[in-house]
Amino acid sequence: MFDEAHVRKTVAENLAGVRASIADACEHAGREVDEVELVAVTKYAELDWVRPLLELGVRSLGESRPQQLVERAEQLEGVDWHLVGHLQRNKVRRTLPATACIHSVDGMRLLQAIDRIAGEEGLRPRVLLEVNVSGEASKDGFSVESVRASWPDVLACDHVDVAGLMTMPTFTEDPAEQRLAFRSLRELRDELKALSDGRLPLTELSMGTSHDFAAAIAEGATMIRLGRTLFRGLRDG
Repeated sequence: MFDEAHVRKTVAENLAGVRASIADACEHAGREVDEVELVAVTKYAELDWVRPLLELGVRSLGESRPQQLVERAEQLEGVDWHLVGHLQRNKVRRTLPATACIHSVDGMRLLQAIDRIAGEEGLRPRVLLEVNVSGEASKDGFSVESVRASWPDVLACDHVDVAGLMTMPTFTEDPAEQRLAFRSLRELRDELKALSDGRLPLTELSMGTSHDFAAAIAEGATMIRLGRTLFRGLRDG
């Protein structure tokens, strides 16, 4: 266990390094820092590690498990909670009120369930469609072909704000390959936006994690999901 002072110091140093890296990536991409939202993924972090992030101005926190998101939403105030992991249809009703954005809508059945329940509960959740741009069988999400084919059904959903797309590309350390995957998502977003006739602005691209967020920023990411980098030096203690 670490004492409170050590935790605060470690988190502050890690966050400063992350913010500097984001600023550097934005400068190289010719973008403004405020165009990129940091979603701090806290799924493996203890609450005592998370609180310093809030004190340092981080308000967007990401969880992979709906149950843990709902529990933590009751424990921490002033947080915009992002669900970045799989959501089962039977957990939608409980999850929606606690969640500012669902990044992982991976098929039409889930989107339509969210739309129906949101209508019943008087909510309008903000969601992103998860697209498996790599085509790997191990990854969740719409295929590129299925999201195109489903687009009329997406546009027919009346109670959700489909704000953009999300992806988890193949893991690689090659920046060129990283950029190619993220570029594919951006180009798909642009294609779907053109098909929306102004009904869906599709402003958001959630892409990039601790090892590849610079490439994601270069290709237009508006949200990056970082976890382990923020808690380096704590998880291994």
